[in-house]
Amino acid sequence: MSAATSPETGRRYGIQRVCAAWELPRSTWYAQQAAASPQRPPLAKRGPRRCLSDERLLAAIQADLAASPFLGEGHRKVWARLRVAGLRTSQRRVLRLMREHGLLAPQRQGTARGPRAHDGTIIPAAPDLMWGTDLTTTLLTTGQQVAVFVCVDHHSAELVGVHAAARATRWEALEPVRQGVREHFGRVDAGVAQGLSLRHDNGSQYVANDFQRELTFLGIASSPSFVRAPEGNGCAERIIRTLKEQLLWVQGFADVEALRAALEQWRQLYNTRWLIERHGHRSPTQVRQEWLIATGREAA
Repeated sequence: MSAATSPETGRRYGIQRVCAAWELPRSTWYAQQAAASPQRPPLAKRGPRRCLSDERLLAAIQADLAASPFLGEGHRKVWARLRVAGLRTSQRRVLRLMREHGLLAPQRQGTARGPRAHDGTIIPAAPDLMWGTDLTTTLLTTGQQVAVFVCVDHHSAELVGVHAAARATRWEALEPVRQGVREHFGRVDAGVAQGLSLRHDNGSQYVANDFQRELTFLGIASSPSFVRAPEGNGCAERIIRTLKEQLLWVQGFADVEALRAALEQWRQLYNTRWLIERHGHRSPTQVRQEWLIATGREAA
């Protein structure tokens, strides 16, 4: 501040007013003051401080990837886990280091198919309002082809049910739905799942009368996607892709029972440790638990 005082207020003139009168930028004034005071520490640069060197951050990234039970994870999930561990850095820096050291998973090369009516992500406001179900196939080590059925919650992305069977029948297709109803509605009984809709495609298993009658019995509303529009069941399609990349394409199974055991183990792992970006990199189990607490359905 200036040593001169205002005759009106008796106060010394402020820096802003003095610099305006002298036509001097305030930054220049501050720099001159700092240069004239050698005992004063230099002004710190603006912006976040870099606490870790690239070498230490790279080591933390490599340790995180080695400890993760999942394969081919991107930089966003790594960055989110580092933040939970107390390491503050930016996504861009994590991406740069992973790219420079060959730690990024290979990218799938898609094929342009023209504009879509929507992106297939029907996201309700809470769990247990809409589930999605679908099936895929895989080969056992014996060469036998078997069916794998999934059922996923559209809000939390929780895998509520998964099942493997030698034949892809309508009865086998119901099993992951029953698993989810039993776990989240307490029992399999008439009308127990009122308010829940089930998204599915138009496969023969799902449009079969027996399948639809069972949904009606449970109180579940059928929500078929449009014909020849698989993106309409996008949530189930997405979790099948993850299941293939993380389990079915990387492990072999001798029989259906071994596959069922592995699927259930992977379901528990996925629900508790897979991070969902749209939910702030929280796991499906965390999303459900926080919703239960927020709505007073479970004690905090």
